[in-house]
Amino acid sequence: MRYFPSASRSRLAAAVLACTLGAGAMAVPLANAAEDDLKDQQKQVEKDLDHAADDLEHSSKQVQRASATLADAQARLDGARDAYAVAAAKLTAAQARDDELRTKLAEAEQLLTEARADLTAGEQAVTDQRAEFVDRVTGLYVKGDPRLLGLSSILAADDPNDLLRRVQANDTVVAKEDAAYDELRSIEVLLRVRETQVQDAQEAVAEQQAAAADHVATMTALTADAAAAKQEVAGLVTTARAARADARAAQAHDRQVLARLKQREARIKERILEAARRAARRGTGFSGASDGFLSSPVPGATVTSPFGYRIHPIYGYYGLHDGTDFGVGCGTPLRAVADGTVMQSMWSSVYGNRLYLNVGQANGSFLTAVYNHATRYTVGAGDRVKRGDVIGYVGSTGWSTGCHLHFTVLANGNAVDPMNWI
Repeated sequence: MRYFPSASRSRLAAAVLACTLGAGAMAVPLANAAEDDLKDQQKQVEKDLDHAADDLEHSSKQVQRASATLADAQARLDGARDAYAVAAAKLTAAQARDDELRTKLAEAEQLLTEARADLTAGEQAVTDQRAEFVDRVTGLYVKGDPRLLGLSSILAADDPNDLLRRVQANDTVVAKEDAAYDELRSIEVLLRVRETQVQDAQEAVAEQQAAAADHVATMTALTADAAAAKQEVAGLVTTARAARADARAAQAHDRQVLARLKQREARIKERILEAARRAARRGTGFSGASDGFLSSPVPGATVTSPFGYRIHPIYGYYGLHDGTDFGVGCGTPLRAVADGTVMQSMWSSVYGNRLYLNVGQANGSFLTAVYNHATRYTVGAGDRVKRGDVIGYVGSTGWSTGCHLHFTVLANGNAVDPMNWI
């Protein structure tokens, strides 16, 4: 059985195993009317199985809810962790940016301090140079213009050598005056440059202070975001742990029920197998190639899910899909796969309308064909049918999301691959 409603998938492992055990219990034919007590026990077992299936369905709903809660909590936790990682990364980047801004501000403030010190020194140098220049200018008025005095000195020379010395001396005095003036002008120019440097440094400091102030708001917001994200992660971790505990408890309950049911079915199955052995001793049955021994229950239908083992999505164990699913429209006739006797027609909460058709001994095994999910059957317990007879119609009863036939073949009460016999 594979066509489960999505809302019931969590019930798959428990209910399928319960019904598979039930099928094993019902599959072996009763040899004759003398074994009515065994039939009665079979009916009681079927009632117990249906009751167990109902309990499992209820418990599996708990598993479904707990699993859904766990999946939601885990998804939210994963999202919250991603959000926290993003917030933490942004905060780390912002902290690095904050360190960078602090460094730049400190550098700008250091440059401003140095520029101001240079400006102060420059102002003092200008003051000193101006004082010296004023003294020289004042001396000109007191002593006379060095150039005129030099000319007078040259005119008073006694001989050419004296004249040369006086000219050189005069040039030296004039050069010193010019140098003093040039130095004053250069110091004043440098002072203007330092004033500009101070202004630039002040603007740089102001800019870095503004950037740092703006970044404080960013840091505050990012710190709050990271703290909120971390708190959400912590809360969701607690929620996920609680959901996981609930899911495990519900699954443990299902497994306990299945374990008890399996023990009971093992005892019943032994008695049924003994009845099958007695029936086998009364006739040899079919012997030959098994392939083709059974006809198709729905000729021309497509196999949508084969017989085989699956990993259950909720319980996580390796479980048997105990039949072959044929995808076919509701109302399509169901055919008898061989001559046989209807052992039982019944209702299962999982498989819907079920029918067990005993087809007898084949290659040393007693075969029973089991039809599931039918809309209805046209035959009942004890009816004899011929190969190809219409025995019912395809449906979607029980745990089914669409019209199909879940067809099972039991060999001595154990599920085998139907396609090995068709």
